[in-house]
Amino acid sequence: MANAVGMIEVFGLTAAFVAADAGCKAANVKIETFDRNKPANADELPVPLIIMVKFRGSVEDVRAAIEAAEEAAKGVSGVISKYVIARPEDSTEKMLRISGLDKN
Repeated sequence: MANAVGMIEVFGLTAAFVAADAGCKAANVKIETFDRNKPANADELPVPLIIMVKFRGSVEDVRAAIEAAEEAAKGVSGVISKYVIARPEDSTEKMLRISGLDKN
């Protein structure tokens, strides 16, 4: 069975690193590859780049990591969304491996 996955979207790379650090310190989780999105309305956002941080671990650890990551990111530039999937389905697992950071 796959580990739970927690996802949190934040404004900017600095907030993503701060969130990832806080989440890993708060719980026994691992970070998966960051993902990025530059929306069409980027100029209207506080920071024109959205980064998703993905945590893996037990459901309890992932929830604790997401809570800590959210608090940390709020102090930098803000949180857009967050979600925990307890048991990702196989096709969801494939989508979770996609990352936009390695694309131009």
